[in-house]
Amino acid sequence: MSHREQDRVRIFDTTLRDGEQSPGASMTLEEKLRIAEQLEAMGVDVIEAGFAIASNGDFECVRQIAERIRNSTVCSLARAALGDIDRAAEAIKPARSGRIHTFIATSPLHMKVKLQMEPDAVLDAIHQSVSHARRFTDDVEWSAEDATRTETDFLYRAVDTAIRAGATTINLPDTVGYATPDEYGQMYRDVIKNVSNADKAVFSTHCHNDLGLAVANSLAGVMGGARQIECTINGIGERAGNAAMEEVVMALKTRADAMPFHTNIVSTEISKASKLVSLVTGFSVQNNKAIVGANAFAHESGIHQDGVLKAAETYEIMTPESVGVTKTTLVLGKLSGRAAFADKLKELGYELGDNAFQDCFRRFKELADRKKTIYDEDIVALVDDEVATSENRLQVVALNTHSSSSGTAVADLTMKIDDEEKKTVVYGSGPVDAVFNAIKELVEFDPHLVLFQVHAVTHGTDAQAECTVRLEENGRTVNGQGAHEDTVTAAARAYVAAANKLLVKREKTMPDPIVAAG
Repeated sequence: MSHREQDRVRIFDTTLRDGEQSPGASMTLEEKLRIAEQLEAMGVDVIEAGFAIASNGDFECVRQIAERIRNSTVCSLARAALGDIDRAAEAIKPARSGRIHTFIATSPLHMKVKLQMEPDAVLDAIHQSVSHARRFTDDVEWSAEDATRTETDFLYRAVDTAIRAGATTINLPDTVGYATPDEYGQMYRDVIKNVSNADKAVFSTHCHNDLGLAVANSLAGVMGGARQIECTINGIGERAGNAAMEEVVMALKTRADAMPFHTNIVSTEISKASKLVSLVTGFSVQNNKAIVGANAFAHESGIHQDGVLKAAETYEIMTPESVGVTKTTLVLGKLSGRAAFADKLKELGYELGDNAFQDCFRRFKELADRKKTIYDEDIVALVDDEVATSENRLQVVALNTHSSSSGTAVADLTMKIDDEEKKTVVYGSGPVDAVFNAIKELVEFDPHLVLFQVHAVTHGTDAQAECTVRLEENGRTVNGQGAHEDTVTAAARAYVAAANKLLVKREKTMPDPIVAAG
């Protein structure tokens, strides 16, 4: 291995597996495929596509990602059970490069309370599961769940057992976000020093953010000898989330003087990935979020503004362009033609089929007629909304609303349901309530509205609104997004997008999901 290769940190993205375990963050197959393709475009080394044994849906997701992805390794999680491993192996079979990631808890608390297994039995399970996984692929990762609360000597024995059985990557997760950076980095130094065959495996970090230390711990693990970081876009994940990929990548890139390591991530794709995951999950990125927040490169203080105008590096330690953020610019209008629109889509990183392009161009023209100023963000919202709502069973055809200061509102709604147009007029306590009631009447269902949020895509009173709706029905939770310069119309589109997903989930019979720890 070259010196440069020794300094390379592999990026293992688990947005589609651990990230999806965030309450309310379930994704459809098509959404997962879009994210997987974006991760591949970013140069992610390993995409953990799901937990194949958890459900038929998860299995199909891993399998289809394995078929489509060519440059990244596609991975499936599996417990230390032969059935889990067989299912994972079948799911990753089409992949050019496939990995099985198997795990078992090693802390005294987990072994006693959760597994109800003696330490020697856990070691036997490690050997059996890793050996079985090696029958299907040479790329096997083993994780010691709750490694940071595992007794030191037993951790050494467990790691040694896994490597002897054929594990090529060893993950020592801070499953409950308990460790401090000093402790976490030292754990890697100790394991690498005291396990005789440690040189035969790549060590990996997997940190949760319960104390807000996931990124710091991940970097400390790298300083301690780890050469893979497991992370998610926007830091989504169980409880307080996982280490944020954009933060660990840009920390390594920006502070190479202090941490002489590098990744193969194309950092200019970070902003696009962040927006895609936010759109799909309905989890908005907080304004002051590092790297990808709306205020990450914003300066309001007069002193800061003066410094940035004189030299950006006075207050910016990286450029907006380095993470794919471009300044908002007016580039298109109602007189722009198809060629200019196609060129702009290419510049923004979109490739659409002919039908989708024609639909988007038509909607762009309609927007340009109504909205004075068209920004890049408007086009992004328009295209994302088109992709999210195309080829759905339910579509909004026409909507008129009327409201008054008395609080009473009426919605006159026409929808296309399975190619049949239906119309209704419904009252509500406000225009959004009236519209949602109208949709429920036409679709003939009444899910629980878990979340409704709105934010402006750009500035000004004519800015497009981007709405997110989260619906729950019989334990199934889905998100829908919609964009329009009229907030009520955007809300209707978001609700219908979520309703379409609920219909899909109704039609699929899947066993109860299995929740994995990591």
